[in-house]
Amino acid sequence: MSFPESDAERAWTAALAVAVVALVGGSLVFPDRVYGGFVWHYFWGPVYADAHSASCAVWNGGAQTLLYESAECAAASGIVAEPGYTLVSEVGYALTLVFMLTGVVFLLRRLNVGESYSFLYALFPFMLFGGALRVVEDANDAVAGAFLGYPLNAFLISPIIYFTVFFLTVAALLLAVWLSRAGYTDGYDRPLFAFGTAFLVLTIAYLCVLVVVDSSVEFHPVFTVLTFVIAGLVTAVDYWLLTNYAPDVLSGTRFAGIVIVFGHAVDGASNVLGLDFGKELGLQYDLYPKHPVNKFVVDVTSQYLPTSVTQVTGNAWPFLLLKLVAATFVISLFDERMYEENPRYTVLLLVAVLAVGLGPGTRDMLRATFGV
Repeated sequence: MSFPESDAERAWTAALAVAVVALVGGSLVFPDRVYGGFVWHYFWGPVYADAHSASCAVWNGGAQTLLYESAECAAASGIVAEPGYTLVSEVGYALTLVFMLTGVVFLLRRLNVGESYSFLYALFPFMLFGGALRVVEDANDAVAGAFLGYPLNAFLISPIIYFTVFFLTVAALLLAVWLSRAGYTDGYDRPLFAFGTAFLVLTIAYLCVLVVVDSSVEFHPVFTVLTFVIAGLVTAVDYWLLTNYAPDVLSGTRFAGIVIVFGHAVDGASNVLGLDFGKELGLQYDLYPKHPVNKFVVDVTSQYLPTSVTQVTGNAWPFLLLKLVAATFVISLFDERMYEENPRYTVLLLVAVLAVGLGPGTRDMLRATFGV
């Protein structure tokens, strides 16, 4: 490894240490303001409430109180944290993701892997697995006599689940690289893909078992089928438009760019089906948005489009268009020069772009599929 890379690694480690010390030190010195008002309010509080299936959790002078009625949450005094994401937490997660990606680049350099787009394809099932694993926790809340209690179920709640999937993925990568270098396989990408597929299959199999043993978990495969069909069709249309009218957009990513568009189309399609057509496709009720952006799009659509239109089209369809436009714009930023100058970081950025679409999309698709 060259000296500049070693210096960069030391700088990254120092930045991580400073951030940890600042958060921990600030939480100890100013517990209400730093920990309660920031760390707990936007990050741990929502996880704590979600892990207990509560409407919210309240921080008041170091005491945590769980409330199970929306009216109680609205009237509560103290710092109130509700399950789900806020704009502050999503920005925080995005910044953390970018920072951690740099650390992963250093790991990939040490292993001498991750320079080609085959790495992205090998990680594809892990992104599906992450979404499916999150549905296991949703099912845990739905079944009688939850099999996972606090704090174990917190490992399957966002954002903790990202670390859970991350460490499983790193372990699978290390094993795949060992298999390759020991001469058992021709490369690391195929065994890595196989490990991710195995994780996914086991998770789906477990959800299918719950369908049989507990009536709270249902089975509506039409959601999975329609999600992939719609995502495939809109991706094909996007690909046709790009190749005929804007071929330069895909010049830097090629087929990987289409995979990314498809991943975000899955996110958009699953939201449209679950939020607007849940009842029509067999659920007892339509699902509700889990992210601020989804909710914002639904609220704006319902506000500005006539009811006569939204009764037919629903309120979530602009989210699918937004995901397609956003994914297409992002892949247009990746050119051949960027890949040639830093292939590992380029591929890893594309992995992250795909994950933030395909992971949540898979969760929403499977939430509807299993009625949780």
